[in-house]
Amino acid sequence: MRPFEYVRAENAGAGVDAVVGVPGAKFLAGGTNLVDLMKEDVERPTRLVDISHLPLHKIERSRAGLSLGALATNTQTANHPLIRENYPLLTQAIVAGASGQLRNMATNGGNLLQRTRCNYFYDTAMPCNKREPGSGCGAREGLNKIHAILGWSEGCVATYPGDMANALYALDASVRVRGAGGKERLIPIGEFHRLPGEEPHRDTVLGHGDLIVAIQLPVASAEFARHSYYLKVRDRSSYAFALVAVAAALRMENGAIKDARLVLGSVAHKPWRSAEAEAALKGQRLGEAVFQQAAQAALQQARPLAHNAYKVELAQRSIVRALTRAAHLA
Repeated sequence: MRPFEYVRAENAGAGVDAVVGVPGAKFLAGGTNLVDLMKEDVERPTRLVDISHLPLHKIERSRAGLSLGALATNTQTANHPLIRENYPLLTQAIVAGASGQLRNMATNGGNLLQRTRCNYFYDTAMPCNKREPGSGCGAREGLNKIHAILGWSEGCVATYPGDMANALYALDASVRVRGAGGKERLIPIGEFHRLPGEEPHRDTVLGHGDLIVAIQLPVASAEFARHSYYLKVRDRSSYAFALVAVAAALRMENGAIKDARLVLGSVAHKPWRSAEAEAALKGQRLGEAVFQQAAQAALQQARPLAHNAYKVELAQRSIVRALTRAAHLA
């Protein structure tokens, strides 16, 4: 690990200023991803600004619905009665991720910002445009079993590894961000993460020094609580990231699907919400044939690489299974 300066922020404004003023500075909260990357020499911050003690831990009702403090831990969030009752999909997704020990430390804001687990990103001897822009993408023609089948570019085929964000996409969440000068803005979750394009080193739309202060869940998304399910498919049942994940949520009316949310994880550079699958579900009666049509629609744009074509069928089967569970048909 390389030497760095440590700064303890007195308040949110001071924390933002301490990062904005130094190009190599980063925020430090739970540190469950950042510190690991520093040990691997992937991340090389010159200054760490500790925000872990700031008053951003509350989970409480707001006018819009529910506000999740950026520094609330994943454990606190998953176990909160308001989350379990109104947004059980989020509880399922968080519990599916990592281990109990990590969830006790990891924060909501940090979870959104976690970086890819691509082997080429972690191996500093290999080319990686995400780690070192312009160096190339080792995974593009290398071993790419775990990599993207949707939305990738010639510059990067890495996937977003998280689970919590998949549920947040399905729940139409927004991210409240504080920037320089104390200005705050609300970013719809679907616009928060980026596809790689020509700038794969940029995971999100945040600028340097932007601080996540809260995540907002709308009241309307609680209407999906009764029919939602999170499915994570991986090589082993714990301590493993998903090969494919599915966040499925249905809103029923008179025996038909009035509205639907379907988000795929670990298949793209960001959580992949499928408008095609949702359109195929709306207005339909529950049943396997309808679910299969939605699954096929979700993967129409898939472009598998040399070693991950299996993800197409795996994702389709996982969608059918998740929708079946969400509909209480199994």
